[in-house]
Amino acid sequence: MRVPNSVVLPVGTHVDCCREEEVEEKRRDIMAKITAMLAERKSNLAHFINNLEGSEEPEFYVDQWERLKEMENCTLTILKLVAVNCMDHRDIKKLEDTILEHVKNEELFPEVVRVLPPIYRQVEVAIVDIAQSEEMADHGMMDLQYLLSKLSQCKHLANLGRELLQDILRYLHRIGLVVWYEEIKHLESTVFLQPTFLITMFKLLVRYRLVQQLESIS
Repeated sequence: MRVPNSVVLPVGTHVDCCREEEVEEKRRDIMAKITAMLAERKSNLAHFINNLEGSEEPEFYVDQWERLKEMENCTLTILKLVAVNCMDHRDIKKLEDTILEHVKNEELFPEVVRVLPPIYRQVEVAIVDIAQSEEMADHGMMDLQYLLSKLSQCKHLANLGRELLQDILRYLHRIGLVVWYEEIKHLESTVFLQPTFLITMFKLLVRYRLVQQLESIS
């Protein structure tokens, strides 16, 4: 809701726990709640803005007013919910195909036609090679400066600088090839070349019916 021109694809899981008629009913219910939530947000923002504009000393609230106006101008596109059974590989493939279909839609993502410099592709290929090399640890974690030194050993990347690498890592993070939490101070110098390792770790910590599992332990 705070990112300009956001596109959101709601995904409903655990379809295998529902009857077929329930799935469509739940889909309609979720989409209706999302629509109501967005309408309430729009109304609340308008209310807050009007309050600031009608205050006795509006000049004291200029910063707040500007932030609220920015949020008011953030458009949010909600796509049709996709219901999947995570236990069925065919459903995962269906979700993947749906995501790719939307991403290729130039009306939703105008930047999809943007041409990247060749060095982006070169760094991407080199990072994949490093991640798949035998010397790479299973966790796939690598220090940013060390990654730069490894990439610089490639003949065509000898002049790769840190700032350009960071720009490329932001792109690779967005497309999901790597994970780089540059906004988190303790992780800004660490690049995860194996995002699947993080997924495995999260699965150990965030689990379905976790509370019930913990309560069952004497």
